[in-house]
This record gives sequence, structure tokens and C-alpha cells, in this order.
Amino acid sequence: MWKRQTRLFMAFLRVGLFGFGGGPSMIPLVRREAVQRHAWLDDNDFADVLAIGNTLPGPIVTKMAGYIGYRVGGPLGAINAVVAVTVPLILAMISMLGLYARHGDQRWVQGMGQGVIPVVMVMMAQLTLDFFAKSRASLGWLATTILGIAAGGLIYGLGLHPGLVIGALLIAALLRPMRRPSAKESTR
Repeated sequence: MWKRQTRLFMAFLRVGLFGFGGGPSMIPLVRREAVQRHAWLDDNDFADVLAIGNTLPGPIVTKMAGYIGYRVGGPLGAINAVVAVTVPLILAMISMLGLYARHGDQRWVQGMGQGVIPVVMVMMAQLTLDFFAKSRASLGWLATTILGIAAGGLIYGLGLHPGLVIGALLIAALLRPMRRPSAKESTR
């Protein structure tokens, strides 16, 4: 039990320590730890956790840490993962605010934030490509493209909150009638 809790703590501590740029930039780090490194979730479960987490209020990474921690280590695992991901953020925020208050007008301080942006951009692009491939495999090119354009139009064109779009898609998926297999498919 303690070995599992230690692994959980260290995984989310790494996310908290190296997750520059806030919630969206930390999602690829959570995926790397939970899916690729420890195999606590597969890509489908991760996508579900991400979708549901986006529909709820609050920081996405703490919600994901809480759920994954609970799934891996029960209630203690949830607390463990949330503490591991938030404590480094709190300490870094206090340190960075102090540094910025003293040296905010110097170029090297301004360059620190600007230097991280390209790395975060690449991480987000990789996550986007991974999700596109997963969506294409399950829905096909056409449906993935149409849903992507529609979601982009609703979020960026009309200004709807992404949680509302995801929630509407979840409700639509729940209300969609199940397709019955044809006689040919059921005999395979």
C-alpha cells in the first residue's frame, strides 16, 4: 500500500514541479505519468477523465489528480495526489511573486516566462495530435473534423464555455440510441 502511495505522490509531485504554464500545459504531464509511465489509465480512460474534469468548475489538474489518486489508492490516494500536485505550485507561486516583486523590471525575469511558452506549445500540440488520432480511430475523419469545427465555432466563435460544449456532447452520447448489431455482425 505505501509503495503505491509513494509512486502516486512522486508522479503528481513531478507534474506539480514541471507543469509550467498552468492547467492545460500540465495535462500532457499527467498523461505521461498516469498512462505512459505507470499505466494507471489507458488513453480512453484518460480522455474520459479529461472530458469530465473539463465540465466541472476548478483547476483541471487538481480534479484529475484527485480522481486518478482515488482510483489508484482510494481516499488516501486522492488526498495524496492533490497535495503532491498543489504544494509545489503554491511554493513556486510564492517564490515567483517574491522574485517578480523584487526584479520584475529586469529582462531576465521577463524572459523566463517567455522561454517556457514554446515548450508548452509543443506539449499541447502533441496532446492535440494524440487526441485527434484517437478520435479519428473511433469516429472517422469526417465526424472528427465536423465535431472539431463545430466545437471550435461554439467555443471561439460564440464564446461558449468548453465545459458546456463537452457537457452537451456527453448528454448527446447518453441519449443516442444504441446501434444493434446486424445478423451478419452477431454471427462473427
